Amino acid sequence: LSDALAKLGAQVVSIPTIEIRPPKSWQPLDEAIGRLQQFQYLLVTSVHGVRNFFSRLTLHGRDARALQNIKIGAIGPGTASELEKFQIRADFVPVGEYAAEGLLDVLRADSVQGKTFLIPRARVARDILPETLRKRGAQVEVVEAYHTITPRLSIEHVKGLFNPSPSLITFTSSSTAKNFVSLLGETDAQSLLNNVTVASIG
Repeated sequence: LSDALAKLGAQVVSIPTIEIRPPKSWQPLDEAIGRLQQFQYLLVTSVHGVRNFFSRLTLHGRDARALQNIKIGAIGPGTASELEKFQIRADFVPVGEYAAEGLLDVLRADSVQGKTFLIPRARVARDILPETLRKRGAQVEVVEAYHTITPRLSIEHVKGLFNPSPSLITFTSSSTAKNFVSLLGETDAQSLLNNVTVASIG
């Protein structure tokens, strides 16, 4: 995103509000990988989820062939591109809305009643995807593939980046938004964003 904006002539300043860490335990993901034959769908919602899933799959002596009977959904083109690095082409990718709602819209074409889903994702994430699938009659197993934390940043440094105020601020996940507010506090975050256009990925 930063590169694309820069090519369009924008001056881009990145504020890293999330840091990716391994899960506290690999056991749930490893156990799910050991039972892959039980799942009919694999849904991946981030590049990090893809990388860690295939890292553990490889660690257990398996490769892309383990997924040959599983339909695979990616939340967006970036995640789908990461899958291709592991010789996997996503069966479905939303167009235009790269969030859980986009995946759910694509899945409407399939009857998910009684189907089994595996979703490796961040420990803290929106629950609309698994909850909606369950309401539609699917069996869903969510496993932690990584977790995000708020990095240590100087609050004064971040505030300084808003003087003068940017034309636009982008949030590329729910975690970046939550951590931005957590870092600055609700009052200061609202004040800094008061006259700034805000763009959200989903």
